[in-house]
Amino acid sequence: MITLVASTCALLWTAAPAVQGEAVVLRAAKALTCEYEGPGFILDPVVVLRDGEIEAIGPAGSVEIPEGAEVIDYGDRWLAPGFIDLHSHVGGSRGDINDMVYQLNSELRVSPAVIPNNSDLEKPLAAGVTTILFIPGSGTNMGGTGVLMKLGIDGYEEALLRDPGSLKIAQGDNPTRWGYGMGRILMNYGLRFRLRRGQAYAKAWDAYLEGEGDKPERELELDIFRFLYAGDTQVSTHTQYYQLVLMTITMLARDFGLPTYIDHGSFDSYLTTPLAKEFGVGAILGPREIMAPRPPRFDTDGRIEGTAWGFQEQGMVDIGFNTDAPVVPQEELTTQAAMGVRYGLRNDRAQGLRGVTIIPARTSGIADRVGSLEPGKHADILVCSGDPIDPRTRFDAVWVNGEKVYDAEIGGRAW
Repeated sequence: MITLVASTCALLWTAAPAVQGEAVVLRAAKALTCEYEGPGFILDPVVVLRDGEIEAIGPAGSVEIPEGAEVIDYGDRWLAPGFIDLHSHVGGSRGDINDMVYQLNSELRVSPAVIPNNSDLEKPLAAGVTTILFIPGSGTNMGGTGVLMKLGIDGYEEALLRDPGSLKIAQGDNPTRWGYGMGRILMNYGLRFRLRRGQAYAKAWDAYLEGEGDKPERELELDIFRFLYAGDTQVSTHTQYYQLVLMTITMLARDFGLPTYIDHGSFDSYLTTPLAKEFGVGAILGPREIMAPRPPRFDTDGRIEGTAWGFQEQGMVDIGFNTDAPVVPQEELTTQAAMGVRYGLRNDRAQGLRGVTIIPARTSGIADRVGSLEPGKHADILVCSGDPIDPRTRFDAVWVNGEKVYDAEIGGRAW
């Protein structure tokens, strides 16, 4: 079923959770709840699922088991929220979905290319990935809008979480190769011009809707800015080196007030953390985010340093991880988090796990529905043999919207 949510700009398409009817109760040895603030775990948990959502969760004895509910006891297994990957190119078309005719393509959408539950998503689902942001590639400066979608669901309308999922902007070497080699100066001149037009367009529509101006003429390449300035979506920015990340923060967040986050954040980009914190810009890092010594450009005294560690040392709290699938197979999302911990990220509050659950959920504006095990959220739940970001951990079952969509015992282990 599709729900149309009226916004200040247009219709925002979101999918309602599937209705399941009777309650299902999950029991296990431990639940990693991953709420943004709180203890983060429950021993001997009882989780009540109903109508595709978590109805109740708590220690055994504190949660009433509904009469007639199906009770599934997973014994010594752990429960965790489904993982979220905010950088994926495998939600449908196998191409990188770049329109290489124009450099600025803010009107393009990946939604027509979505293929729910396609074969490229089978292993990621078996490895615990339940939500992805399917976005255009970085071949152009402004690639278009992505889609936030669920895995393990056959229908597009049922799998859809939000369209537009984000506006993809690429600030780096990739779009400078467009055409005959555009260069960053001309590229950023064009980008600023489009941003300025988009800002004016959104303000004109706001004025009209408030009865303070004439109805603007609709311009498809600018419609996304109404979503952005209404807070209904974000800019996901492919950006890497310090200089490029600095430009991303100053141009998008400071100068134009757009909700944005750092996507990739490679090499020495963590040095921008003080400015990123000032303007509420988070970081979704990956893939393989380590900084090897490359003197004289990067002087690490011969050490390999993790960029997640660098952001954390500079005071960043909202640090997440991505795969840029298929650059790194999407089923290796937790490996990206494990590498962050291996190369210095403090993990005293399960920051590695939070980096693939509640942090990307908050960053993309969907934390009210996914990212943690809390009442009222979608029942996207993993059943695993231990710490989910430990590469040795096995995933026995995956639940999405209160339905078991993967069971290693029935279909064989897929990952």
